[in-house]
Amino acid sequence: MDRQPLTRARACTPPRATAQDLDAPPLRRQRRSVAGVLVAAVVGAAALAGCSSGQSASSVASGAAAAVERGASAAASAASALASVAGGAGAAIASAEAQASAAVSAASSAVAGIKGGLDAKGDVTVGAVSTGSDGKPQVSLTVTNHGQQSYRYVIQLDFTDESGKVLDATAVTVQDVAAGQSAQATGHANRDLSGTVKAEVANAVRY
Repeated sequence: MDRQPLTRARACTPPRATAQDLDAPPLRRQRRSVAGVLVAAVVGAAALAGCSSGQSASSVASGAAAAVERGASAAASAASALASVAGGAGAAIASAEAQASAAVSAASSAVAGIKGGLDAKGDVTVGAVSTGSDGKPQVSLTVTNHGQQSYRYVIQLDFTDESGKVLDATAVTVQDVAAGQSAQATGHANRDLSGTVKAEVANAVRY
């Protein structure tokens, strides 16, 4: 009866470093330290706690190892979820850029389709961007005919962010502005745009 407490205390006493461990190459000891420090700490702490409660060291170590595996699985699941969110955000950005590129191409083609048109960017003044009843950005345009005869206008209007990146584009047509006269028009974005939106005349012709 007197020897049982002594036996349990010996079982729970951490093993001492041997001469073989001290003589192990530095690289091997570094690898052992880096790879095993987390598991050794968890398992060792659990084993000591188990000894104090009367559980066997093997059963406590097995439970600790299972806990480590569950933690690793949870970390992997979290990493997978973050990767999925990042992938979705990347797809949304790519889609927005594709829509902007298509809108610019369509507006540019509308201006380029005018044969014999004269450069008229100097005839167009852009107002402040506001939000239309449909929730999309819009901007008012003032077209002043500085020519000697009546002209029609086709204007490529770009919607940009604060850095100048084109977010959307549209083509605005203004009919028959008399010589020396002005006309009002409104350019509408094709879709909702977030953040601070500006507008500029990328191109304009009169004919």
